[in-house]
Amino acid sequence: MNRYWPSELLVWFSCLIIFLLGPRDSVGSDLMDPGIKGFFGSVPDKFLEYEVILKPDKNEPEWWAGAPSVVQDRNGAFWLACRMRTADAPRGLRGYEIRILRSEDGIHFTKVHGIKREDVPIAGFERPALIIDPKTGLFKLYACGPWKDNRWSILKFDDVGDPAQFKPMTAKPVIEPLPKSYDRDIIASEYKDPFIIHAENSYHCYVIGVVRGTERIFHFQSEDGQRWSPVGNPYESIMDLTGWHDFYVRPASVLPLGPGYLFIYEGSHVRWYDPVYNIATGLAFTFDLHSITDLTPDSPLIKSTTPSEQFHTWRYSHWMHVKDEIWIYAEVACPNNTHEIRLFRFQRSERVR
Repeated sequence: MNRYWPSELLVWFSCLIIFLLGPRDSVGSDLMDPGIKGFFGSVPDKFLEYEVILKPDKNEPEWWAGAPSVVQDRNGAFWLACRMRTADAPRGLRGYEIRILRSEDGIHFTKVHGIKREDVPIAGFERPALIIDPKTGLFKLYACGPWKDNRWSILKFDDVGDPAQFKPMTAKPVIEPLPKSYDRDIIASEYKDPFIIHAENSYHCYVIGVVRGTERIFHFQSEDGQRWSPVGNPYESIMDLTGWHDFYVRPASVLPLGPGYLFIYEGSHVRWYDPVYNIATGLAFTFDLHSITDLTPDSPLIKSTTPSEQFHTWRYSHWMHVKDEIWIYAEVACPNNTHEIRLFRFQRSERVR
């Protein structure tokens, strides 16, 4: 009997078997460079080919285009929301615009809208999240930044039928730091960089929670995309600070794969140069969208193939199914210390007898 299985599912099972049974290299002693170690073979080489989707507004160090969030509408058009970043502002507050772009083919994009930080107003942006409501067909746009009390929160704009119509002044917080039960509780003081997916009949939001200066992953759920509740213990991250991601561990994307979901995460090690921004990417898996099994515990899987002298950043990736391929949009470091948005494409299926 012939059957068709997603090749990424086979890769996951292979990785899981090796992870559970096979030998693996340790994280190693030289971590100034986020080296790819372990059993990955030539997988990182597959990220040598890509399309450049968007460059920063200036081709100068610290000017970045990145943090892409992409959807494909019912007519096949692609919509991209991203964060544009300047070098001319304090670090942490350099995101000056959420830019909205449209494309017929997912490669060649045209700007249709821009939400400036001063129009909200807000001190700065980071990663946005763009999603289509499966019931209404309307577009939802989320952002993050320091809200009126200066605490980073997840914001939402009013839904629209056309992403060119998002109104800056409609932004309101929908996920904010939670109150403590006791005065000495240790709980996330800020939330930022949402990735949102509609799955299992509800919305799931994975965010960075800042806990005593470290960045970890927290999970929220919503029936309508407006009112959100923490999943599980709100004090507890769903991935640990350990191995190669012992400084930061952050959510990137979630890709449905048959019986479960590929959970793409990113992070950094305490011994890397500037681990706040020198971010690499790894893979995990989840069946229930909350319990996470790390498939790349010993080293990242992906880093920039065009690094600058000090930065190997490959982050804020968005993974999606497009016909018989997996498309990955990501923010990637360039040799002159700019960042650009790139598209990587991989065949999704193979025939198995």
